[in-house]
Amino acid sequence: MLNIHDKLKGLFEKALIDEIASVGRLMHLKQDEVLMDYGRQVRYMPLILSGTVKVMKNDDNGNEILLYYLGSHDSCAMAYSCCMENKLSEVRAVAEDDVELIAIPHDKLDTWLVKYPSWKSYVFNSFTQRFNELLKSVESIAFHKLDERMIAYLKKKSELSGKSSLSLSHNQIAEELGTSRVVISRLLKHLENEKKIVLYRNEIKLLSGFNQL
Repeated sequence: MLNIHDKLKGLFEKALIDEIASVGRLMHLKQDEVLMDYGRQVRYMPLILSGTVKVMKNDDNGNEILLYYLGSHDSCAMAYSCCMENKLSEVRAVAEDDVELIAIPHDKLDTWLVKYPSWKSYVFNSFTQRFNELLKSVESIAFHKLDERMIAYLKKKSELSGKSSLSLSHNQIAEELGTSRVVISRLLKHLENEKKIVLYRNEIKLLSGFNQL
């Protein structure tokens, strides 16, 4: 298995990688394990080394919607903000699959902004990327039909996992897209009838024609 230096090479200067390896805590999460949760203290910023994390937001009624995904070399701007401002988390972050990350203590975040140009660039780029993804989410909800959103959702899942067979239940898709299971089941069945996907129990196989949608 590659060590932290190998995994972060090219992302930060060597001196910063040395510090990350020294003060950071290597963590492993299993699928569906919670990384951040609503109302909880955030004591570190996660830097994802491998795997995928989904970040969710709920409303006053407890309904959740997917905000964005975090993949290799990504970090959560929400976590950074909570650490710096000593705020409780307003999002929920869950491991999509087995995740390896390094937890960076909050007391280093501000210091490294001044000390390392690559860290400053990384943090600013992270905020920009997450902001753009949030804009895309808002745009999708406001202007795109649900079937288009679901297709984009499945394509993103496939892209992140590198697989055409996705372990997903209809209920999970409905929760992450903020709709009902009945509606999702109907849309998926339509795609199956068009020979774009094959439905199994808690699994969806994307066929070659799906990528043309």
